[in-house]
Amino acid sequence: MGTTYIKNAEHYAQVLARVERVRRSLWIGTADIKDLYVEANGAKMPFLGVIARLLERGVEVRLVHAKEPGPMFREDFDRYPILFSELERSLCPRVHFKIMVFDCQAVYIGSANMTGAGIGMKSEGTRNFEAGILTDEPPLVEAAMEQFDEVWCGKMCKRCRRRDFCGDTIA
Repeated sequence: MGTTYIKNAEHYAQVLARVERVRRSLWIGTADIKDLYVEANGAKMPFLGVIARLLERGVEVRLVHAKEPGPMFREDFDRYPILFSELERSLCPRVHFKIMVFDCQAVYIGSANMTGAGIGMKSEGTRNFEAGILTDEPPLVEAAMEQFDEVWCGKMCKRCRRRDFCGDTIA
């Protein structure tokens, strides 16, 4: 694969197609997550439905995001009971990166949040202007995984000045 620069609607096609092909693990880091809808198997569905399918196949999915999603996301979340028991989820108000790690082999690093306007099914007239890279270059994959893992494991929690706003303080 190498490294591919992606922009605007290409995020939807390339990054989300990669999500559906994950076999073992998917790590998602995003500042914002909303009731994102995607097309999967010819049908429009919540992105959480795609995540639920991955979990049903035994894929490990980790999600770290900066703020609690709105009521529409929670409504979609409630439609998939497997998310309660199997989705590994953490809230960190300092997260602003947008990273997806696919099977520890490839990574998306970019600007798109997990929202309809960022990476979902919005029309060109309502989509954000996004940019990022999709790569399997080992130094980039390793650096992104390390950054994600440092947040996930709570390495930053002890010296974080936003602890009063964090419901998931790890350390």
